[in-house]
Amino acid sequence: MKVCIMGQGYIGLPTAALFSTSHCQVVGVDISEEIINNLNSGIIHIEEPGISDIIKNAIEKKRYKASLIPEKADAFIITVPTPYIAENYFCDLSYVITACETIIPYLEKGNVVIIESTIAPMSTDEIIKPIFEKAGFTIGKDLYLAHCPERVLPGRILEELVHNDRIIGGITPECSVKASEVYGQFVEGELMLTEAKTAELSKCMENTFRDVNIALANELAKICAEIGVNALDVIKMANKHPRVNLHSPGPGVGGHCLAIDPYFIYAKAPETAKIIKLARDTNNSMPDFVCEYVKKIIPSGKIAVFGVSYKGNSDDDRESPAFEIIDKLCNNYEVAIYDPHINNPNFVSFDEAIKKANLILVLCDHDEFKHLDFNLIKESMENAVIFDTKNIIKEIPNDIKLYNYGNLYTL
Repeated sequence: MKVCIMGQGYIGLPTAALFSTSHCQVVGVDISEEIINNLNSGIIHIEEPGISDIIKNAIEKKRYKASLIPEKADAFIITVPTPYIAENYFCDLSYVITACETIIPYLEKGNVVIIESTIAPMSTDEIIKPIFEKAGFTIGKDLYLAHCPERVLPGRILEELVHNDRIIGGITPECSVKASEVYGQFVEGELMLTEAKTAELSKCMENTFRDVNIALANELAKICAEIGVNALDVIKMANKHPRVNLHSPGPGVGGHCLAIDPYFIYAKAPETAKIIKLARDTNNSMPDFVCEYVKKIIPSGKIAVFGVSYKGNSDDDRESPAFEIIDKLCNNYEVAIYDPHINNPNFVSFDEAIKKANLILVLCDHDEFKHLDFNLIKESMENAVIFDTKNIIKEIPNDIKLYNYGNLYTL
C-alpha cells in the first residue's frame, strides 16, 4: 500500500513512521521546505521517543520520503492544523480545505481519503465531501471518505497510535470499511466503525471532557485561595472516594486539542453548550490568576520561568498558557526563560535563569524540574523562592520558600 500524508507535524510524522514500519510506501507532504529538506536528511523537527530511528531506517529502505507536493497513492491522510476563529469560535477549516484541493489532481478511483485533523461536527458531510463531489467523484463508490481522529499523548504517540482504539467515521458504511483497512496496516487497538459526524463529535467531546474536569480543579484552586483552604489536600482527600478523580490544577490549558476543540462544539450550539464555554473561560483565566499571585509573592525583580511546553517532557508549546503569563510578567519584571526541551535562542540555561533571580516560576512538569539543585538555587538566587503552578516539587529544604496551589491562601 502507498500512503500520502498531508502534514508532517506532531501527528502526520509519527503516522508516516508507523506506516513505513508496516512495509507501506509513504510520502510525507508539508508546505515547509526546511522541514522537507531536514526530513529527507534524517533530521527530525519534533521531540518524540523512537521516531528519529524509524524515519532514518525508512529513508534507508526507501519506504519514506518527504515532499512539497503529493503523489498518487492508495490512501491520502490529512493531518493539518485546525485552529479556531477567535471572533466566533468556529473551526477554521482553511488548511484542511487546501489540503483536500491539493490532492485532487492525484486522486484515482478506488482511493481512500481520511481526515485525521480534529474538525467540528458535520464538517466532513457539509464541507469536505462536496469538494470531492465537485471534482467528479461519487463518495462511497469510487472514492472513500472518512474522518478518523487521532487520540494520542505527546511522549507516547508511537505507542498509542498502535495500541489505542481507533474511531473510523465513514461518510458511508463502505467508506468506514475501506478506511479501517488502511489503519489495519499497523493499528492493534479496536477499529470502531461509525459515521463521520459521530466520529467528529466523539473526538471533540473527549477533549471537552478533559477540559471541563481541569476547569473544575482550577476553579477549586481559586476558591481555596480565596477562603483559606489547602486545595491540594482537598483533592487528595476527595480522590480517596472510590468514584471521584479530581484533576490537578495548573497555570491553564494548552495544546492543539483541549484548548481548541471544545470551541468547535460551542460554536455549533452556543445557547446550549454553556458548561463547555464556562470551562473554557475558567481555564483561560488561569494565566491572570498566576500573575496575580506572582505579584503577591514578589512585587518586582527577576523571575526565572521554568518551562513553556504545554506538556511535560515534550517540546510541544502549541497554545501553551506559559506564553500569555510571560507576556503579562514582562510588563513589570525581568524574565529569564529556561526550557530544556525547547531550542530557542531567546531561552537561557538553568544557571543563567536563576542567577540573581527573586523567584522561580514553574509552568511545566518536565522531569528536570521535579528534582532541582537546591544548593545552586540558594547560592545563585537573590531570594530562594519557588512558585510551582504544576504542583510537582514534593520535597524542599526548609530555607527555600515554596508556594503551590496548596498554600496560596497564606499570601
